[in-house]
Amino acid sequence: MDRVKNIIRKYGFEALVVIAAGVSALEAVMQSNSIATSQTTVWFAVPAIALIVLSLIAYRRFPFAASAAVWVLAASLSFVDGPLVTRTITVTMAGTIASFLLGKLSDAVQARIGLVIVVSGAAIAVYNSPGHTPGNFVFIPIQFAMAWLAGFAVRGHAAQAEAAEERAIHMEREREATARIAVAEERARIARELHDVVAHAVSVMVLQVGAVRHRLPIAVKDDKDALEQVERVGRTALTEMRNLLGAMRHDGDALELAPQPGLDSLNSLLEDVGRAGLPVRLHVDGDPLSLPRAIDLSAYRIVQEGLTNVLKHARADRADVFIHYKPNEVHIEVRDDGEGSLKAVGSGSGLVGVRERVKIYGGEMSAGPAPKGGFVLRTRLPIGGDFR
Repeated sequence: MDRVKNIIRKYGFEALVVIAAGVSALEAVMQSNSIATSQTTVWFAVPAIALIVLSLIAYRRFPFAASAAVWVLAASLSFVDGPLVTRTITVTMAGTIASFLLGKLSDAVQARIGLVIVVSGAAIAVYNSPGHTPGNFVFIPIQFAMAWLAGFAVRGHAAQAEAAEERAIHMEREREATARIAVAEERARIARELHDVVAHAVSVMVLQVGAVRHRLPIAVKDDKDALEQVERVGRTALTEMRNLLGAMRHDGDALELAPQPGLDSLNSLLEDVGRAGLPVRLHVDGDPLSLPRAIDLSAYRIVQEGLTNVLKHARADRADVFIHYKPNEVHIEVRDDGEGSLKAVGSGSGLVGVRERVKIYGGEMSAGPAPKGGFVLRTRLPIGGDFR
């Protein structure tokens, strides 16, 4: 069935033109025999009329030339045999279709030239037709001009639809670019945060190694030298991490000297959000775990981003934060009673950042309207899993 549809879509118009040409040839035979004023033989009339209709077969490749050829050939034939042109129904239909197609041309200049050809061709055909009246010079060209006008209107709608499609594609590209920028910024932010976590751990290790080295007696010189080498490598690593962090920081970014927050700092965050006009209730389920520092910080950032989206976009009266501790993972949920649609969260760059943060730690995330209204953000962070 799909193959038949494709064939019809590809060759349907040409097939109709060929059929119409055959009908026009048959009609030309009948017209030549019935019209006493016919000035040509049937052997001339049949191919001449068929040629006018067959001009449309080249429309896909030559839109303007094929459509204009119908009127040029019809006007030319009218000088040879006027009655045959004006009284052949198939030629009239071909002229109407050609007028519509000329008006539908995407090139506005060609379309307007086509209107001149249509009106001029119709006037010439009427003039060469025996028994024409003055009214025919007005109404018949107007009829074909109306067909041209219909095509011109369709062209306008098609142009608007094409422009709307281009705008949609442009907006989609902008959203993709915004998402890529958000991912890059979030990765840089995570890297800066991890620097603080890792730097603290390495600093403690270096200090402990130094303390142990100083306590060792001189007799174990080889052990002291080995520990000194560990200290040197640790301090070098810290220096390189600081240099890398400086390269990743944007101009104007301030150094974060305050300790990085975690889930134990949620109460302070919720108080700040409450003072901003959004009451928030915290629900904790399960026994709080001692989370790895990076996971703890990311969990805090997820709650922070979720509440920021609610404040900016949801127009909610209140929000709830659920923290569910399990043996090997922690579940976080931020729920509000606002508008409850993905459109309400703006460009979604915040959610892109949350998704990237969850992905790094091998977790899961979902966000969308809640069944009973509002919007809900759910994440799952495994504890002790491999980073991705």
